[in-house]
Amino acid sequence: MDTSYISHGSPTLSIDESLEARHFLQAWKDKTFSEKPNAILVISGHWETDVPTVNSVQQHDTIHDFYGFPQEMYKLKYPAPGAPELAKKVKNLLIAAGFKHAKEDKKRGLDHGAWVPLMLMYPEANMPVCQLSVQMNKDGAHHFNMGKALAPLS
Repeated sequence: MDTSYISHGSPTLSIDESLEARHFLQAWKDKTFSEKPNAILVISGHWETDVPTVNSVQQHDTIHDFYGFPQEMYKLKYPAPGAPELAKKVKNLLIAAGFKHAKEDKKRGLDHGAWVPLMLMYPEANMPVCQLSVQMNKDGAHHFNMGKALAPLS
């Protein structure tokens, strides 16, 4: 499968019909990427940990990790299924590549960096998803090497 970089832009992308990116993401399945993936790995800058950590849950909670936005945004839910098999594979690939302290988080849901674009791309919330954290205390080479370690996923 392909790897794509998709920004969530402003969290209001989830409710603001005037944003062009919203329409692009809504047309994702039909016009951009019609092949249905088995699961999706999201790497979001909104989940920071000391070591690479992948969430491994059966069902996601929706994390509303923003403040001062319209109240309707706090009512949005994206209850996508988790992708524990993919999460385990991500963790194992990272460990095999030398990230000895890669971990799984059995509780964390999806932050808005994940669910905002996904709710537009796959509104049925039926696509298995897992999320990988970033390490703000590490440099670009660290994150580049994480990407290299995960290359077998694509």
